[in-house]
Amino acid sequence: MLKRSHYITLGLVALLALVVFNLPGRTAARLKLAFGSLFLPLFGLVGASQQAVAKASDTLVPRRELERLNEALRRENQQLRILSLQDTELARENDRLRQLIGWQKSRPQWKLRFAHVVMRDPANWWRTVQIDLGSGDGITTNRPVLTAEGLVGRINSVSFDHSQVVLVGDPKCNVAARVQNETRDAGIVGTGGPFDSSLVAMSFLPSRANLKPGHEVVTSGDGGIFPKGIPIGRIVDSRPAEFGLYTEARVKLSANLSGLEEVWVILP
Repeated sequence: MLKRSHYITLGLVALLALVVFNLPGRTAARLKLAFGSLFLPLFGLVGASQQAVAKASDTLVPRRELERLNEALRRENQQLRILSLQDTELARENDRLRQLIGWQKSRPQWKLRFAHVVMRDPANWWRTVQIDLGSGDGITTNRPVLTAEGLVGRINSVSFDHSQVVLVGDPKCNVAARVQNETRDAGIVGTGGPFDSSLVAMSFLPSRANLKPGHEVVTSGDGGIFPKGIPIGRIVDSRPAEFGLYTEARVKLSANLSGLEEVWVILP
């Protein structure tokens, strides 16, 4: 039954073709035009679809490229922020080093060696630090340690590549000092308070010492450990001690002992 319907369809198509071919030329042209007008909208729809696909492709490619560029810019921005942080820290370190180098040049009589603070002693957090120089670098005990701001302390013990520095204010670091006033009063800078590491006591000053807040205190050079003229700090206040036998003063240290990062060691 199915084959018979196919034969009938083929016969009708062949008959239609013979009729079309035998029609006069004008009639055949009109018939072709009629058929074309029927299928033309379908051809237009196909062409429009192809153009829409092409435009969509053109639109998607730039968007992907923009996303790629956006990701690249985001990473570059993060890198620049990290570099900015690094540059800020380097600028701060360079400022400190420039101050230290300039201060070193102003005192050519001292042979100085630069060192980094690498650790604080947990048992005595505010009064001792470790530096990255030792006997292999020519460091010996009792060498003075300082910064551009002032005295830090002295070398207490030495290993081959590290040394322990005992800071000003520790009972093991008494310093012979002098007040920069008219009478050049001398005394001993000793221990500091338990709560504020920036304040130390200066004892055995003359009973009639003329002390005023702001007077500078420097090393006197007595005792043979600390050279003369290293800044220690400034007078905060003073009071009579031991029933007026001598005067005791509080001194605000010039060096920031709680924020030490780099120091200088005075070599022989």
